Amino acid sequence: MLTQTAVKTVVSIQNLDHFFGSGNLKKQILFNVSLTLKQGEVVILKGPSGSGKTTLLTLMGGLRSPHSGSLKVFDQELVGSGKNRLVKIRRNIGYIFQAHNLLNSLTAKQNVQLSLELHPEFSPKEIQQKSIEILESVGLGDHVNYYPHNLSGGQKQRVAIARALVSHPKMVLADEPTAALDSKSGHAVVDIMHQLAKKQGCTILIVTHDNRILDVADRILELEDGILIK
Repeated sequence: MLTQTAVKTVVSIQNLDHFFGSGNLKKQILFNVSLTLKQGEVVILKGPSGSGKTTLLTLMGGLRSPHSGSLKVFDQELVGSGKNRLVKIRRNIGYIFQAHNLLNSLTAKQNVQLSLELHPEFSPKEIQQKSIEILESVGLGDHVNYYPHNLSGGQKQRVAIARALVSHPKMVLADEPTAALDSKSGHAVVDIMHQLAKKQGCTILIVTHDNRILDVADRILELEDGILIK
């Protein structure tokens, strides 16, 4: 259990604005967003379609550059930062998407290994061992050599969770991770994500419309028309 004094700020956002397009087509997507995420907490971000939830998640994840205000991730300012800093930030973040984004030509184990291959400190033997261990921890110990087309929707999403968490990231960003799953599978997937991340002490942000999983959150935030409602 993390003590109060040990809890670090993972994300600090102040007065963040973001736009799409330029000139006459320029449209503001996020308006004066301020938000703090702490180490080890699970936060759910909800809101209607088109409210800017995924945009905010991709900005936090260093997948696109924020325009104005301040967005610090792991004490690094991302507003005005270059490509190299964004790449460095991304190495400490696990991503889970609605469509799971598994490579169909690779087994479950090989899909997970891809995440570790970005970290040169691990030997090939360690990469294989860690990949098997994380798949066992999400209940797929008997499916490590299965290809995605032989896995159910819930199993594919468990592989995606394993891939996101295997490198012990400081933060996990999940965009609608249960949207394609039934109620039982969806809650099981989020419970696994929650348990593993708590064990590793990392922060989780889940963007969702799914009211069935709200009970896993330490905090629930709402974004409406690009404005954060706390």
